[in-house]
Amino acid sequence: MRVLKQVLAVVATGAVGSRAVAAVQDDPWLTLLLGTATAVTTLLVYGWVVRRTERRDATELARAGAGARIARGTLTGCAMFTVVIVIIALLGGYHVHGVGPVTGVVGLFGFMAAAAVTEEVLFRGLLFRLVEERLGTWLSLLVTGVLFGLIHLANPDANLWGATAVTIEAGFLLAACYAATRTLWVPIGLHFGWNFAAAGIFSVVVSGNGESTGLLDASMSGPTLLSGGDFGPEASLCTVLAGLVLTVVFLGLAHRRGRIVPRRRPVDAPAADVTVS
Repeated sequence: MRVLKQVLAVVATGAVGSRAVAAVQDDPWLTLLLGTATAVTTLLVYGWVVRRTERRDATELARAGAGARIARGTLTGCAMFTVVIVIIALLGGYHVHGVGPVTGVVGLFGFMAAAAVTEEVLFRGLLFRLVEERLGTWLSLLVTGVLFGLIHLANPDANLWGATAVTIEAGFLLAACYAATRTLWVPIGLHFGWNFAAAGIFSVVVSGNGESTGLLDASMSGPTLLSGGDFGPEASLCTVLAGLVLTVVFLGLAHRRGRIVPRRRPVDAPAADVTVS
């Protein structure tokens, strides 16, 4: 019942917010406003429902150091995507034609903020954390990573390879990031930085959701394993490899910091007393 209440509270908040953002997506300033409001409201609802159902403060959203953690995650996400897109460009798969409108960047900031916060609170704050309590870090990473990839099959230009790529480069990576830091601020920043760099700066398709109009006027070409095809660079083999590398780095940090949770073993029933007469 606890898990159900938490999931329903976060999903309902995210759903209402996403509908509001979608309704004003043609107005960049309203998109920025409502997207930011959705992100803040989701965080507040998560903190509230954790206090109500778990009788504790949500330390994974502690205010102390939150700004620095978000900044660190955002810079990591932006840097990761920049490295990937530069490699794709050097291999002939990404082409810049000019500069796009600044207003597109404004709207995408709000849209990506709402998406990053909602998905991280649901998948890492709730699902990964709660599954980890019983199955341990490794199985929780596998289960929630696959679920994260599968939900992307609902996107307009999604395909099985794209969902598989997202599972590896994002589902596993973001769970590993949470395991290493034990805070939601860093994975939220990482998720936002990646998505905003992709759509808001380099103007590429994000997870099969259609063309983006960001800072650069650009296009992609070449084989799917390089460009990602209709799903966008997230389906590029370059991205999958980059995600794997960073996942290993975060898991290494989690191990060194003693933050890998073992699988909970069932308690053996006490042996029955046997009386010999």
